[in-house]
Amino acid sequence: MNWSEICIHSTQEAVEPISNILHEAGASGVVIEDPEDLVKQWDTIYGMAYELNPDDYPDDGVLIKAYLPMNSFLGETVEEIKQAINHLMLFDIDLGRNTVTISEVHEEEWATAWKKYYKPVKITERITIIPTWETYEAAENEILVELDPGMAFGTGTHPTTKLCVQAIEKVLRPGDRMIDVGTGSGVLSIAAAKLGASEVAAFDLDDVAVKSARLNVKLNKVQSIVSVKQNNLLDGVVQQADVITANLLADIILRFPADAAKTTKPGGYFIASGIIKAKGAEVEEALRQHGFAIVERLQSEDWIALIARNGG
Repeated sequence: MNWSEICIHSTQEAVEPISNILHEAGASGVVIEDPEDLVKQWDTIYGMAYELNPDDYPDDGVLIKAYLPMNSFLGETVEEIKQAINHLMLFDIDLGRNTVTISEVHEEEWATAWKKYYKPVKITERITIIPTWETYEAAENEILVELDPGMAFGTGTHPTTKLCVQAIEKVLRPGDRMIDVGTGSGVLSIAAAKLGASEVAAFDLDDVAVKSARLNVKLNKVQSIVSVKQNNLLDGVVQQADVITANLLADIILRFPADAAKTTKPGGYFIASGIIKAKGAEVEEALRQHGFAIVERLQSEDWIALIARNGG
């Protein structure tokens, strides 16, 4: 089977919302080519730098590449993606050049080429994420999360995911029950299980993400702790949790603070990530209105994560 590569020339600010649009459109893998990665000062505490090829990166802006199956609906899908991206301007998101190009890619080429962008990365003092095809020797007391994201969204190396894992490490206590809303490849759920959670319910609306998360849960041998289910946000969830995580877009998080308040135990924590800095105050206010107190605000680049405590 051949695939169509859709390439959007945009900005770093638009990476997360455009990636989400592509994922919802059925994209099978997303690759980010940001020239700032070539010159940035890598975090030597957590980040693990590896050699990058300048020829793979644009002179300006960011290239966001995704892969769609070649079928009769391709033209219609591409038009829907373009409209959804243009709609982001209503939220004052800078789209930069906002040009879209399409090219054909053979499945064998796609399946291997994107892996060069995904290497082991240490995201907290204790946790390192490694792809399944890499050989990595763990240090003493180092927690490894092994991932094969496949066609699901999330390699665990984006700033929003790093912030979320760091927040989980701060508040999760051994024996806690956690709910992971929008689990993607399952990285947050797996990390929580390895940090001592007794039970983790991982939800995602996308069936591809559910399959990928289940695979990764088994790869990490935490299937006795983590259950993965197809579900829309917290719809129908009754049982309360000590910790709820939501690594989503701000506009999606704003849809369910009331449900989060009902589902988080009194004194428990709601961790919201995937929030562009410009939307931080709006999300904070919505959480306060539903009984949460903002305990900590974590930031990386233009992204923030909020640790909120339920006043109950």
